[in-house]
Amino acid sequence: MAQSLGEDLVQDDSSSLGSDSELSGPGPYRQADRYGFIGGSSAEPGPGHPPADLIRQREMKWVEMTSHWEKTMSRRYKKVKMQCRKGIPSALRARCWPLLCGAHVYQENSPDTYQELAKAPGDPQWMETISRDLHRQFPLHEMFVSPQGHGQQGLLQVLKAYTLYRPEQGYCQAQGPVAAVLLMHLPPEEAFWCLVQICELYLPGYYGPHMESVRLDAEVFMALLRRLLPRVHKHLQQVGVGPLLYLPEWFLCLFARSLPFPTVLRVWDAFLSEGVKVLFRVGLTLVRLALGTTEQRLACPGLLETLGALRAIPPAQLQEEVFMSQVHSVALSEQDLQREIKAQLAQLPESTSGPPPRPKARLAGARAIFEAQQLARARGGARPEVPRIVVQPPDEPRPPRRKPQTRGKTFHGFLTWSKGPPMTGPPRSHRSSASFSDTRF
Repeated sequence: MAQSLGEDLVQDDSSSLGSDSELSGPGPYRQADRYGFIGGSSAEPGPGHPPADLIRQREMKWVEMTSHWEKTMSRRYKKVKMQCRKGIPSALRARCWPLLCGAHVYQENSPDTYQELAKAPGDPQWMETISRDLHRQFPLHEMFVSPQGHGQQGLLQVLKAYTLYRPEQGYCQAQGPVAAVLLMHLPPEEAFWCLVQICELYLPGYYGPHMESVRLDAEVFMALLRRLLPRVHKHLQQVGVGPLLYLPEWFLCLFARSLPFPTVLRVWDAFLSEGVKVLFRVGLTLVRLALGTTEQRLACPGLLETLGALRAIPPAQLQEEVFMSQVHSVALSEQDLQREIKAQLAQLPESTSGPPPRPKARLAGARAIFEAQQLARARGGARPEVPRIVVQPPDEPRPPRRKPQTRGKTFHGFLTWSKGPPMTGPPRSHRSSASFSDTRF
Protein backbone atom coordinates (compact mmCIF):
# COMPACT_ATOMS: atom_id res chain seq x y z
CA MET A 1 0.00 0.00 0.00
CA ALA A 2 2.76 2.44 0.96
CA GLN A 3 4.55 1.81 -2.34
CA SER A 4 1.39 2.38 -4.37
CA LEU A 5 0.66 5.63 -2.53
CA GLY A 6 4.21 6.79 -3.07
CA GLU A 7 3.98 6.05 -6.78
CA ASP A 8 0.76 8.05 -7.01
CA LEU A 9 2.53 11.01 -5.47
CA VAL A 10 5.27 11.10 -8.11
CA GLN A 11 3.43 10.13 -11.27
CA ASP A 12 3.13 13.76 -12.30
CA ASP A 13 5.69 16.35 -11.26
CA SER A 14 3.21 19.13 -11.92
CA SER A 15 1.09 17.92 -9.02
CA SER A 16 3.80 19.06 -6.64
CA LEU A 17 3.35 22.68 -7.62
CA GLY A 18 0.51 23.04 -5.21
CA SER A 19 -0.65 26.65 -5.57
CA ASP A 20 -2.06 29.15 -7.96
CA SER A 21 1.19 31.09 -7.60
CA GLU A 22 3.16 28.33 -9.27
CA LEU A 23 0.60 27.32 -11.86
CA SER A 24 0.60 30.83 -13.30
CA GLY A 25 4.13 30.44 -14.63
CA PRO A 26 7.10 32.80 -14.36
CA GLY A 27 6.62 36.46 -15.18
CA PRO A 28 8.68 38.25 -17.79
CA TYR A 29 10.96 39.87 -15.18
CA ARG A 30 10.94 37.02 -12.67
CA GLN A 31 8.95 39.12 -10.22
CA ALA A 32 7.94 37.27 -7.06
CA ASP A 33 4.65 37.74 -5.26
CA ARG A 34 4.35 38.46 -1.55
CA TYR A 35 4.80 34.75 -0.76
CA GLY A 36 7.92 34.33 -2.86
CA PHE A 37 6.41 32.62 -5.92
CA ILE A 38 7.85 33.83 -9.20
CA GLY A 39 5.15 35.23 -11.45
CA GLY A 40 2.50 34.54 -8.82
CA SER A 41 -0.88 36.21 -8.62
CA SER A 42 -0.65 37.07 -4.92
CA ALA A 43 1.33 40.28 -5.22
CA GLU A 44 -1.61 42.18 -3.73
CA PRO A 45 -4.11 41.04 -1.09
CA GLY A 46 -7.14 39.36 -2.57
CA PRO A 47 -10.80 40.18 -2.00
CA GLY A 48 -11.91 39.79 1.57
CA HIS A 49 -8.38 40.30 2.88
CA PRO A 50 -8.42 42.19 6.19
CA PRO A 51 -7.31 45.84 6.07
CA ALA A 52 -3.91 46.92 7.32
CA ASP A 53 -5.24 48.37 10.59
CA LEU A 54 -6.93 45.10 11.49
CA ILE A 55 -3.74 43.17 10.68
CA ARG A 56 -1.78 45.45 13.03
CA GLN A 57 -4.30 44.83 15.80
CA ARG A 58 -4.00 41.08 15.33
CA GLU A 59 -0.22 41.33 15.34
CA MET A 60 -0.32 43.14 18.68
CA LYS A 61 -2.62 40.46 20.10
CA TRP A 62 -0.26 37.71 19.00
CA VAL A 63 2.77 39.53 20.40
CA GLU A 64 1.02 39.84 23.74
CA MET A 65 -0.10 36.18 23.76
CA THR A 66 3.26 34.77 22.75
CA SER A 67 5.11 36.91 25.30
CA HIS A 68 3.40 34.91 28.06
CA TRP A 69 2.79 31.67 26.19
CA GLU A 70 2.39 29.27 29.11
CA LYS A 71 -0.07 31.57 30.83
CA THR A 72 -1.94 32.08 27.58
CA MET A 73 -2.26 28.37 26.84
CA SER A 74 -3.25 27.59 30.42
CA ARG A 75 -5.96 30.22 30.76
CA ARG A 76 -6.84 31.63 27.36
CA TYR A 77 -6.60 28.83 24.81
CA LYS A 78 -10.02 29.68 23.35
CA LYS A 79 -8.63 33.06 22.35
CA VAL A 80 -5.64 31.36 20.72
CA LYS A 81 -7.95 29.07 18.77
CA MET A 82 -10.12 31.92 17.55
CA GLN A 83 -7.10 33.98 16.51
CA CYS A 84 -5.73 30.98 14.60
CA ARG A 85 -9.05 30.65 12.80
CA LYS A 86 -8.83 34.29 11.77
CA GLY A 87 -5.33 33.66 10.46
CA ILE A 88 -1.93 34.29 12.02
CA PRO A 89 -0.33 37.45 10.60
CA SER A 90 2.37 36.60 8.07
CA ALA A 91 5.01 38.47 10.05
CA LEU A 92 4.43 36.28 13.11
CA ARG A 93 4.05 32.76 11.74
CA ALA A 94 7.74 32.08 12.35
CA ARG A 95 7.13 32.90 15.99
CA CYS A 96 3.76 31.21 16.43
CA TRP A 97 4.05 27.88 14.60
CA PRO A 98 6.84 26.44 16.81
CA LEU A 99 4.90 27.53 19.91
CA LEU A 100 1.65 25.98 18.73
CA CYS A 101 3.16 22.59 17.89
CA GLY A 102 5.51 22.53 20.88
CA ALA A 103 8.67 22.41 18.78
CA HIS A 104 10.31 25.11 20.90
CA VAL A 105 10.29 22.76 23.92
CA TYR A 106 12.08 20.00 21.99
CA GLN A 107 14.60 22.47 20.63
CA GLU A 108 15.34 23.86 24.10
CA ASN A 109 15.70 20.38 25.59
CA SER A 110 17.97 19.16 22.75
CA PRO A 111 19.96 22.21 21.66
CA ASP A 112 22.70 20.30 19.81
CA THR A 113 20.68 17.49 18.26
CA TYR A 114 19.94 19.09 14.91
CA GLN A 115 23.52 20.29 14.38
CA GLU A 116 24.80 16.78 15.04
CA LEU A 117 22.26 15.26 12.64
CA ALA A 118 23.01 17.85 9.96
CA LYS A 119 26.76 17.14 10.14
CA ALA A 120 26.36 13.36 10.15
CA PRO A 121 26.41 11.48 6.81
CA GLY A 122 23.01 10.26 5.75
CA ASP A 123 21.93 6.83 4.63
CA PRO A 124 22.95 6.60 0.94
CA GLN A 125 19.62 5.03 0.03
CA TRP A 126 17.59 7.87 1.53
CA MET A 127 19.99 10.56 0.35
CA GLU A 128 19.60 9.46 -3.25
CA THR A 129 15.80 9.45 -3.00
CA ILE A 130 15.67 12.82 -1.27
CA SER A 131 18.05 14.42 -3.76
CA ARG A 132 15.93 13.14 -6.62
CA ASP A 133 12.82 14.79 -5.16
CA LEU A 134 14.24 18.20 -4.26
CA HIS A 135 13.42 19.89 -7.55
CA ARG A 136 9.78 18.81 -7.28
CA GLN A 137 9.07 20.90 -4.19
CA PHE A 138 7.67 24.29 -5.24
CA PRO A 139 10.00 24.70 -8.25
CA LEU A 140 8.77 28.25 -8.94
CA HIS A 141 9.37 29.54 -5.45
CA GLU A 142 12.40 31.80 -5.22
CA MET A 143 13.86 29.68 -2.40
CA PHE A 144 13.83 26.45 -4.40
CA VAL A 145 14.72 27.60 -7.93
CA SER A 146 18.43 26.81 -7.76
CA PRO A 147 19.70 23.30 -6.92
CA GLN A 148 22.58 24.89 -5.02
CA GLY A 149 20.46 27.55 -3.35
CA HIS A 150 19.81 27.70 0.37
CA GLY A 151 16.25 26.44 -0.12
CA GLN A 152 17.00 23.08 -1.71
CA GLN A 153 20.10 22.58 0.41
CA GLY A 154 18.21 23.39 3.59
CA LEU A 155 15.43 21.01 2.55
CA LEU A 156 18.01 18.29 1.96
CA GLN A 157 19.48 18.79 5.43
CA VAL A 158 16.10 18.80 7.19
CA LEU A 159 14.87 15.64 5.47
CA LYS A 160 18.21 13.90 5.99
CA ALA A 161 18.16 14.83 9.66
CA TYR A 162 14.74 13.26 10.07
CA THR A 163 15.87 9.97 8.52
CA LEU A 164 18.70 9.88 11.07
CA TYR A 165 16.44 10.95 13.91
CA ARG A 166 13.86 8.26 13.10
CA PRO A 167 15.71 5.62 11.05
CA GLU A 168 12.86 3.12 11.53
CA GLN A 169 10.56 5.45 9.61
CA GLY A 170 13.01 6.81 7.06
CA TYR A 171 11.82 9.21 4.38
CA CYS A 172 8.36 9.63 2.89
CA GLN A 173 7.96 11.64 -0.28
CA ALA A 174 5.05 13.58 1.18
CA GLN A 175 7.37 15.05 3.80
CA GLY A 176 9.00 17.11 1.07
CA PRO A 177 6.27 19.73 0.56
CA VAL A 178 5.57 19.83 4.30
CA ALA A 179 9.21 20.58 5.11
CA ALA A 180 9.37 23.08 2.23
CA VAL A 181 6.47 25.12 3.59
CA LEU A 182 8.11 25.11 7.01
CA LEU A 183 11.40 26.32 5.52
CA MET A 184 9.63 29.21 3.83
CA HIS A 185 8.90 30.58 7.30
CA LEU A 186 11.48 29.10 9.68
CA PRO A 187 15.23 28.47 9.97
CA PRO A 188 16.24 24.85 9.26
CA GLU A 189 16.54 23.82 12.91
CA GLU A 190 13.09 25.10 13.86
CA ALA A 191 11.64 23.64 10.67
CA PHE A 192 13.12 20.26 11.59
CA TRP A 193 11.53 20.20 15.06
CA CYS A 194 8.19 21.33 13.65
CA LEU A 195 8.40 18.48 11.13
CA VAL A 196 9.09 16.07 14.00
CA GLN A 197 6.01 17.29 15.85
CA ILE A 198 3.79 16.98 12.79
CA CYS A 199 5.00 13.46 12.00
CA GLU A 200 4.91 12.15 15.57
CA LEU A 201 2.12 14.00 17.38
CA TYR A 202 -0.26 15.41 14.79
CA LEU A 203 -0.10 12.59 12.21
CA PRO A 204 1.59 9.54 13.72
CA GLY A 205 1.52 6.55 11.41
CA TYR A 206 1.28 8.72 8.29
CA TYR A 207 4.87 8.88 7.08
CA GLY A 208 6.19 5.49 8.13
CA PRO A 209 6.81 2.59 5.76
CA HIS A 210 3.28 1.17 6.19
CA MET A 211 1.16 4.35 6.42
CA GLU A 212 -1.28 2.50 8.66
CA SER A 213 -3.03 5.63 9.92
CA VAL A 214 -3.75 6.82 6.37
CA ARG A 215 -5.78 3.67 5.76
CA LEU A 216 -7.75 4.20 8.96
CA ASP A 217 -8.43 7.87 8.28
CA ALA A 218 -9.61 7.02 4.77
CA GLU A 219 -12.30 4.78 6.24
CA VAL A 220 -13.19 7.45 8.78
CA PHE A 221 -13.51 10.03 5.99
CA MET A 222 -15.88 7.82 4.02
CA ALA A 223 -17.99 7.23 7.12
CA LEU A 224 -18.21 10.98 7.69
CA LEU A 225 -19.19 11.47 4.04
CA ARG A 226 -21.93 8.88 4.48
CA ARG A 227 -23.31 10.80 7.46
CA LEU A 228 -22.81 14.41 6.37
CA LEU A 229 -23.00 14.19 2.54
CA PRO A 230 -24.97 11.01 1.78
CA ARG A 231 -25.69 11.81 -1.88
CA VAL A 232 -22.05 12.59 -2.59
CA HIS A 233 -21.04 9.39 -0.82
CA LYS A 234 -23.47 7.38 -2.95
CA HIS A 235 -22.08 8.94 -6.14
CA LEU A 236 -18.50 8.14 -5.18
CA GLN A 237 -19.50 4.55 -4.47
CA GLN A 238 -21.27 4.22 -7.81
CA VAL A 239 -18.36 5.50 -9.91
CA GLY A 240 -15.78 3.57 -7.90
CA VAL A 241 -13.84 6.48 -6.43
CA GLY A 242 -12.41 5.30 -3.13
CA PRO A 243 -10.84 7.67 -0.63
CA LEU A 244 -7.31 6.38 -1.27
CA LEU A 245 -7.48 7.84 -4.78
CA TYR A 246 -7.53 11.44 -3.56
CA LEU A 247 -7.25 11.63 0.23
CA PRO A 248 -3.53 10.73 0.71
CA GLU A 249 -2.35 13.67 -1.35
CA TRP A 250 -4.61 15.99 0.64
CA PHE A 251 -3.78 14.78 4.12
CA LEU A 252 -0.15 13.69 3.74
CA CYS A 253 0.86 17.02 2.21
CA LEU A 254 -1.48 19.06 4.43
CA PHE A 255 -3.14 20.40 1.26
CA ALA A 256 0.09 22.15 0.21
CA ARG A 257 -0.35 20.77 -3.34
CA SER A 258 -4.10 21.22 -3.60
CA LEU A 259 -5.04 24.75 -2.53
CA PRO A 260 -3.91 28.31 -3.31
CA PHE A 261 -0.98 29.16 -1.11
CA PRO A 262 -2.73 31.85 0.99
CA THR A 263 -5.42 29.29 1.80
CA VAL A 264 -2.78 26.66 2.57
CA LEU A 265 -1.32 28.93 5.24
CA ARG A 266 -4.74 29.47 6.80
CA VAL A 267 -5.33 25.72 6.88
CA TRP A 268 -1.99 25.24 8.60
CA ASP A 269 -2.78 27.92 11.19
CA ALA A 270 -5.95 26.09 12.15
CA PHE A 271 -4.36 22.64 11.86
CA LEU A 272 -1.51 23.43 14.25
CA SER A 273 -4.07 24.78 16.69
CA GLU A 274 -6.86 22.19 16.50
CA GLY A 275 -5.22 19.11 15.03
CA VAL A 276 -6.28 16.59 12.42
CA LYS A 277 -9.96 17.53 12.78
CA VAL A 278 -9.17 20.50 10.52
CA LEU A 279 -7.94 18.21 7.73
CA PHE A 280 -11.21 16.29 7.78
CA ARG A 281 -13.19 19.52 7.70
CA VAL A 282 -11.17 20.82 4.74
CA GLY A 283 -11.57 17.54 2.88
CA LEU A 284 -15.33 17.48 3.43
CA THR A 285 -15.57 21.07 2.22
CA LEU A 286 -13.64 20.30 -0.97
CA VAL A 287 -15.83 17.29 -1.76
CA ARG A 288 -18.97 19.35 -1.21
CA LEU A 289 -17.71 22.17 -3.45
CA ALA A 290 -16.82 19.71 -6.22
CA LEU A 291 -19.82 17.34 -6.09
CA GLY A 292 -22.38 18.94 -3.83
CA THR A 293 -25.06 19.69 -6.41
CA THR A 294 -27.01 17.36 -8.66
CA GLU A 295 -25.68 19.11 -11.76
CA GLN A 296 -22.10 18.56 -10.64
CA ARG A 297 -22.66 14.87 -10.06
CA LEU A 298 -24.44 14.41 -13.39
CA ALA A 299 -21.45 15.99 -15.11
CA CYS A 300 -19.21 13.30 -13.61
CA PRO A 301 -20.54 9.95 -14.86
CA GLY A 302 -17.28 8.07 -14.37
CA LEU A 303 -14.19 7.72 -12.26
CA LEU A 304 -11.95 10.02 -14.27
CA GLU A 305 -14.52 12.80 -14.46
CA THR A 306 -15.11 12.62 -10.71
CA LEU A 307 -11.41 12.76 -9.88
CA GLY A 308 -11.05 15.66 -12.29
CA ALA A 309 -13.83 17.55 -10.57
CA LEU A 310 -12.14 17.08 -7.19
CA ARG A 311 -8.98 18.63 -8.63
CA ALA A 312 -10.61 21.44 -10.63
CA ILE A 313 -12.60 23.45 -8.10
CA PRO A 314 -12.84 27.10 -9.27
CA PRO A 315 -10.18 29.26 -7.57
CA ALA A 316 -12.79 31.83 -6.53
CA GLN A 317 -14.36 29.21 -4.24
CA LEU A 318 -10.97 28.50 -2.66
CA GLN A 319 -10.24 32.09 -1.70
CA GLU A 320 -8.98 32.05 1.88
CA GLU A 321 -11.66 34.03 3.71
CA VAL A 322 -14.62 32.46 1.90
CA PHE A 323 -13.21 28.95 2.00
CA MET A 324 -12.11 28.96 5.65
CA SER A 325 -15.47 30.24 6.84
CA GLN A 326 -17.04 27.18 5.22
CA VAL A 327 -14.39 24.89 6.74
CA HIS A 328 -15.07 26.07 10.27
CA SER A 329 -18.82 25.69 9.78
CA VAL A 330 -18.59 21.93 9.09
CA ALA A 331 -20.52 20.06 11.77
CA LEU A 332 -17.64 17.90 12.98
CA SER A 333 -16.44 18.14 16.56
CA GLU A 334 -13.47 16.43 18.15
CA GLN A 335 -15.84 14.09 19.99
CA ASP A 336 -17.57 13.15 16.72
CA LEU A 337 -14.22 12.42 15.11
CA GLN A 338 -12.96 10.29 17.99
CA ARG A 339 -16.22 8.34 18.07
CA GLU A 340 -15.97 7.58 14.35
CA ILE A 341 -12.30 6.63 14.65
CA LYS A 342 -13.15 4.17 17.39
CA ALA A 343 -15.96 2.66 15.32
CA GLN A 344 -13.85 2.29 12.18
CA LEU A 345 -10.89 0.92 14.11
CA ALA A 346 -13.06 -1.90 15.39
CA GLN A 347 -14.15 -2.75 11.81
CA LEU A 348 -10.71 -2.43 10.22
CA PRO A 349 -9.40 -5.83 9.11
CA GLU A 350 -6.14 -6.90 10.63
CA SER A 351 -3.12 -6.41 8.41
CA THR A 352 -0.28 -8.89 8.48
CA SER A 353 2.10 -6.58 6.60
CA GLY A 354 2.39 -3.82 9.18
CA PRO A 355 1.50 -2.55 12.64
CA PRO A 356 -2.07 -1.59 13.50
CA PRO A 357 -3.00 2.10 13.65
CA ARG A 358 -2.54 3.80 17.01
CA PRO A 359 -4.99 6.70 17.05
CA LYS A 360 -4.38 7.29 20.76
CA ALA A 361 -0.85 8.42 19.92
CA ARG A 362 -2.30 11.37 18.02
CA LEU A 363 -2.82 14.54 20.02
CA ALA A 364 -5.71 16.86 19.27
CA GLY A 365 -3.88 20.07 18.56
CA ALA A 366 -1.89 22.69 20.44
CA ARG A 367 -3.70 22.46 23.75
CA ALA A 368 -3.26 18.69 24.05
CA ILE A 369 0.42 19.00 23.15
CA PHE A 370 0.92 21.79 25.69
CA GLU A 371 -0.74 19.77 28.45
CA ALA A 372 1.31 16.67 27.58
CA GLN A 373 4.53 18.68 27.73
CA GLN A 374 3.54 20.23 31.05
CA LEU A 375 2.81 16.78 32.45
CA ALA A 376 6.12 15.42 31.15
CA ARG A 377 7.96 18.33 32.70
CA ALA A 378 6.27 17.72 36.05
CA ARG A 379 7.15 14.02 35.96
CA GLY A 380 10.65 14.17 34.56
CA GLY A 381 11.90 17.50 35.82
CA ALA A 382 13.74 18.23 39.00
CA ARG A 383 11.80 17.52 42.15
CA PRO A 384 10.68 20.65 43.95
CA GLU A 385 12.52 21.39 47.17
CA VAL A 386 10.53 20.33 50.20
CA PRO A 387 10.39 23.14 52.77
CA ARG A 388 11.98 22.32 56.13
CA ILE A 389 9.87 23.04 59.17
CA VAL A 390 11.92 23.88 62.23
CA VAL A 391 10.14 23.83 65.60
CA GLN A 392 11.83 25.83 68.32
CA PRO A 393 11.18 24.54 71.87
CA PRO A 394 9.72 27.07 74.33
CA ASP A 395 12.03 28.76 76.83
CA GLU A 396 10.06 27.57 79.83
CA PRO A 397 8.11 24.33 79.77
CA ARG A 398 4.39 24.86 80.09
CA PRO A 399 2.41 22.81 82.61
CA PRO A 400 0.35 20.09 81.04
CA ARG A 401 -3.18 21.10 80.28
CA ARG A 402 -5.69 19.38 82.47
CA LYS A 403 -8.94 18.20 81.03
CA PRO A 404 -11.82 20.04 82.66
CA GLN A 405 -14.17 18.02 84.79
CA THR A 406 -17.48 18.12 82.97
CA ARG A 407 -19.09 15.04 84.37
CA GLY A 408 -22.51 15.72 85.86
CA LYS A 409 -22.73 19.25 84.44
CA THR A 410 -24.86 20.67 81.66
CA PHE A 411 -23.30 22.51 78.71
CA HIS A 412 -24.73 25.79 80.01
CA GLY A 413 -23.48 25.10 83.48
CA PHE A 414 -20.01 24.21 82.12
CA LEU A 415 -19.74 27.55 80.34
CA THR A 416 -20.73 29.55 83.43
CA TRP A 417 -18.46 27.44 85.60
CA SER A 418 -15.47 28.03 83.41
CA LYS A 419 -16.03 31.81 83.43
CA GLY A 420 -17.03 32.46 87.03
CA PRO A 421 -18.33 30.93 90.23
CA PRO A 422 -20.56 27.91 89.96
CA MET A 423 -24.29 28.36 89.60
CA THR A 424 -26.38 28.27 92.74
CA GLY A 425 -29.49 26.23 93.17
CA PRO A 426 -30.37 22.58 93.31
CA PRO A 427 -28.34 20.39 91.00
CA ARG A 428 -30.05 19.15 87.86
CA SER A 429 -29.33 15.91 86.13
CA HIS A 430 -27.89 16.28 82.64
CA ARG A 431 -30.23 13.59 81.43
CA SER A 432 -33.40 15.51 82.22
CA SER A 433 -35.21 17.36 79.49
CA ALA A 434 -35.14 20.56 81.54
CA SER A 435 -31.34 20.76 81.28
CA PHE A 436 -31.48 20.79 77.42
CA SER A 437 -34.26 23.33 77.38
CA ASP A 438 -32.18 25.66 79.53
CA THR A 439 -29.12 25.26 77.30
CA ARG A 440 -28.50 28.05 74.72
CA PHE A 441 -26.57 27.01 71.60
